[in-house]
Amino acid sequence: MNSARKKAAENMAITDVIIEVVDARLPQASSNPMIEELRKFRQRPCLKLLNKADIADPAATKAWLAHYNNVPGMKAVAVSFKRQADMAKVVGWCQAMAPGRGSPDKQLRMMIMGIPNVGKSTLMNGLLRRRVAAVGDEPAVTKSVQRIEINNSNVVLDTPGLMWPKIEFPSDGYMLAASHAIGTNAVVEDEVAYFLGNLLLKRYPAMIASRYGFDINGLDGVGLVEKIATKRAWRKKGGALDIEKAAMALLKDYRTGVTGNISLETPQSREEMIAAAKVAVPVQDDTSPETSHDRAADDK
Repeated sequence: MNSARKKAAENMAITDVIIEVVDARLPQASSNPMIEELRKFRQRPCLKLLNKADIADPAATKAWLAHYNNVPGMKAVAVSFKRQADMAKVVGWCQAMAPGRGSPDKQLRMMIMGIPNVGKSTLMNGLLRRRVAAVGDEPAVTKSVQRIEINNSNVVLDTPGLMWPKIEFPSDGYMLAASHAIGTNAVVEDEVAYFLGNLLLKRYPAMIASRYGFDINGLDGVGLVEKIATKRAWRKKGGALDIEKAAMALLKDYRTGVTGNISLETPQSREEMIAAAKVAVPVQDDTSPETSHDRAADDK
């Protein structure tokens, strides 16, 4: 990741517009803060594409678009890379953000960035109308920067999925794992499913009840996974519920949009989460005995 960051910084110096692809269901959690840091340093405009908008909550997506379109130097658009028509508009949006570029004499240079498994390679293939980038439902499929001319006026660079060293908020990690941006080796699927279950029961109870066909009153994330296993008669040898299978079913239904149009965060829910996290972190009192003792030791 350090190597990818260094390479991204080098390429950004010769780029006109940054195309950041995020997951519309969790736009901020799936946005690498280092990308924003790098583009501000280089003073590059950013086209933020909220991909998978076709399976996100439309009301939440509308709120995110209003939020991002108030950020200087940024244009946000909700898209689905399942639709070629959406991808066909990307170059035009970028040209509008970089006046004077987009000719044989002054090529428009665009760089696609984002975390793993948000659809960067799909976009690359869509822009070129041919397969040049590997695509797969697994994080980190793209391994190196690819520079390809769309035509003699436009150039695009596809970069590897760029994660950051430390995820600040635990809920972001769970949302990323639920959405398959973090590989299966990095998480415990059962715990991710419990987190997702709690969130869905709170925000989309009617969808959950409709999808799984049972009363959800009184259930939490653990209870939901157990009830899915019970309802579908999924048991291991010996009779114990197959929790792992039920957890994966819940995750797969969310990831593929089978459950319905769902978003895991909104601008408001994110503000509330950050505020709660700040309250939860104890502030050290400079006059505490421990601090005074440490200072005395330092003075010595």
